[in-house]
Amino acid sequence: MQPVSTNPAACNCLALRQATRHVTQFYDRFISPLGLRATQYSILARLARKGAMTINALAAELVMDRTTLGRNIRPLQRDGLIGVAPGNADRRSKELKLTRAGVARFQAAQKGWTEAQAEFERTFGVKRAKALRALLEEVASRELSAV
Repeated sequence: MQPVSTNPAACNCLALRQATRHVTQFYDRFISPLGLRATQYSILARLARKGAMTINALAAELVMDRTTLGRNIRPLQRDGLIGVAPGNADRRSKELKLTRAGVARFQAAQKGWTEAQAEFERTFGVKRAKALRALLEEVASRELSAV
């Protein structure tokens, strides 16, 4: 077996994290005038698309741990964009749903997100951006073992 390089330039994790931060900052510039960050926009978008969800279900959908999700939900709840109520199936769970204000803010932010998406695709090309998304979706869906 070939030894794995310890060169930081060959680190998949570092490369992905740097790219993610760079792209997130780019999208943030387009939606921050509406008081949202990209992670918060993703939460609103998922709830708009799927409807009310438990915190655990939303965390799984977004491939995010519960504590990180909680930190992103608090300002959305404080601003009246998300309502939190006991779950229908299990009253011990908490269910999240968009409020009217949340729907309005999400719809307003879609314009900025669409502009960011178009600019990203102009910069990298539509085909390359689509191929990148497919590759990243595959990476996110693969089980990586710690063996």
